[in-house]
Amino acid sequence: MKHYRFCFILLVLLALVLPFSVVAQSWDFIKEKEGIKIYTRKEAGKSLKAYKGVADINAPADKVFALIEDVNNTDWWDKNFNQIKVLLYEKNKRAQYYLVYDLPWPVIDRDLCVDVTVTYDQVTGVGKITAVPLDGVFPEREDMIRIKEYRQTWTVEPAGNERSHVVLEGYIDPAGSIPDWISNMLIVDSPLQVFSGIRQRMEKK
Repeated sequence: MKHYRFCFILLVLLALVLPFSVVAQSWDFIKEKEGIKIYTRKEAGKSLKAYKGVADINAPADKVFALIEDVNNTDWWDKNFNQIKVLLYEKNKRAQYYLVYDLPWPVIDRDLCVDVTVTYDQVTGVGKITAVPLDGVFPEREDMIRIKEYRQTWTVEPAGNERSHVVLEGYIDPAGSIPDWISNMLIVDSPLQVFSGIRQRMEKK
């Protein structure tokens, strides 16, 4: 009897652990452009995929991190963000902002309120910026669809002399009815644009 009980408990534990282990190791390479690599993977329990962008930048990690962390300077962001309003900014601690994503006609534009947490390890030089939705700040608009499922994490670490290794991971559900090519733009083209923007700012002569 004890043997059967042990087997039952073991099967339950495996059923709980294995799906998450598989998901955590299933990044699929999608494309590479100018050294910027884009990956996607199926999000557990979701129909849409998470995304990851990876690139090395020819600039010190602290300078790259300072650029990404400063929400008051967003000219390198995805150009489809046509409105950005900073609500709160505490350097190297936290930030809050509201933005509008201008999507091609006839798709309805999306908006999003974001809450950002910032950490920086003075010893290793590794910086992390995590963004999640912020509720109860801006009322939803009739002419837009509010994005409510969203997360994004930047990780910046030193990669040798005057170089940085940067990883962007995230997930976004644009909500409502949306064509596949728009979803692809959000999880593939947008990361490429922001990495290109960082490079242009940090590597320009």
